[in-house]
Amino acid sequence: HRSWRERKHYFGQMLQLDGSHHDWFEARGPQCVLIGCIDDATGTFFGRFHDYEGTKPAMDSFKRYISNYGIPQSVYLDKHATYKSTKKSTIEEELENKKAKSQFERALEELGVEVIYAHSPQAKGRIERAFNTHQDRLIKEMRLKGISTTKEANRFLSCYYIPKHNRKFTIPAQNKANLHRSIPKGLNLDKVLCIKQEAALRNDFTVAYNKKLYQVLDQLNAKKVTVEERVNGKILIMYKDK
Repeated sequence: HRSWRERKHYFGQMLQLDGSHHDWFEARGPQCVLIGCIDDATGTFFGRFHDYEGTKPAMDSFKRYISNYGIPQSVYLDKHATYKSTKKSTIEEELENKKAKSQFERALEELGVEVIYAHSPQAKGRIERAFNTHQDRLIKEMRLKGISTTKEANRFLSCYYIPKHNRKFTIPAQNKANLHRSIPKGLNLDKVLCIKQEAALRNDFTVAYNKKLYQVLDQLNAKKVTVEERVNGKILIMYKDK
């Protein structure tokens, strides 16, 4: 690993990502969480409001970030269950000397993004300070606009607040090189940034997933399939990329 000081030199070298639970609408609307990320070198901020802090909201926010800026080299996370698995390794994983991974960690590794975990809130100082700023300025601006839903808030974030904030507070990186990678041609981000689980294909061609049974109409000669739960809620049952 390069040193912490070296990591700060380049735009796209390290992204701090976290969720901020707060009364963002001051009782005008439901409780929600701002899942935000900030570039460690420049202070460039990106965020998205969601109903809760979980795997699909985190994936949605990260997808929108890389659609705007590209794929960063690394992401710095806390040990929230969304980001770091609390499950014990399976026998197969132990035999292969692998640790259990969260769906979010698995997706980032598929994209070639290094995952680094913070050991304390103080270690994520930049994103924590950013949230403190937004809990003051963003709340006041949404109050003046009468914003009370996540849909309205996200439109306000993307069209006005974040561009204005970044113009004012973003600083040049110590090195001009941009280490964000372009999204590889032909890569389907929805197929990577989703919940993937292997499931048995029963003799009656049904698949059990999340306490529901799904009927497979194709005649497959397979014992297992992969269930993909996309960010938009769609459920896909895949076998050999079909």
